[in-house]
Amino acid sequence: MDTLVRPVVGVSSCLLGAPVRYNGGHSRHRFLTDELDRHVDWLPVCPEAEIGLGVPRPTLRLEDSEGATRVISSADGTDHSDELANVADRHLARLCRADGYVLKNKSPSCGLFSLPVFDGSGNRLRGTGRGAFADRLTTLLPALPVEEQGRLSDAVLREHFVERVFAHARLRTLLESEWAARDLVAFHARHKLQLMAHSPDGYRETGRIVARVGTQDHEETAVAYTEAFHRVLSVKTSRGKHANALQHVFGMISPLLDDTRRHDLLDGIEDYRRGDAPLSLPVALLRHHCTAEGVTWACEQTYLRPYPETLRLRHPVAV
Repeated sequence: MDTLVRPVVGVSSCLLGAPVRYNGGHSRHRFLTDELDRHVDWLPVCPEAEIGLGVPRPTLRLEDSEGATRVISSADGTDHSDELANVADRHLARLCRADGYVLKNKSPSCGLFSLPVFDGSGNRLRGTGRGAFADRLTTLLPALPVEEQGRLSDAVLREHFVERVFAHARLRTLLESEWAARDLVAFHARHKLQLMAHSPDGYRETGRIVARVGTQDHEETAVAYTEAFHRVLSVKTSRGKHANALQHVFGMISPLLDDTRRHDLLDGIEDYRRGDAPLSLPVALLRHHCTAEGVTWACEQTYLRPYPETLRLRHPVAV
């Protein structure tokens, strides 16, 4: 089983080092260019450059216009909102095959969260907005994992985003193939613990969809499963839910271990639950023993290897 397919990830061009920012500079993000780059194929987009604003260029800002948020040039008051939003529509065919998107924060085109909004006189208003391109992107593709580059500094948010990207790629790869009912059943079985670690109820919901795969139209099943699968993985996990998933694997392998190894595993899980060890510790122990004892079901769980290990995303001792 190849759980480590190569995702396609959209990205604000400046984050990969392209000198397309308003001042002629870039905002190269080292995690993207030095670590994630080896494992994904990029789809870089700079909405401002695409609509011909040039580099360097006057700054843009969000303005309130009769209750609507618009993207306005600071130089001459030109409204670029529709042009910037239309960039997402022009790229839609390619974006439909994307598995995630990383946007430049604080950008009137690409900012996703908490951008300041001004009135026509330049006074900051209460409330916040989001960039025109980012808003259209998330409207067109609501299930797409999307994150701002600034939030990737948070270890928990970074791990969650990358996990969703690789899961999205695996499901996309399956559904783009000539898949049969048994293929979706096998896919769901391999993702059991990963789904449970986010939402046990969500795992049961996706399971009910899979149970109907032999009696329901394939396309209807694919649409329903895709929506539920991504919704479940968008739920933030927790130390407790991770510990429960780890205990589930332990229950599968425990009868095959002697007391010493059994207690080592339990101690590793408990150390993680208390916050004294990173998630990578009990996961590595479980993978080692499951491989050694030939516990195939556990070895095939995407939860134990959801993305390339070289990304080291489970090493921090994070909540």
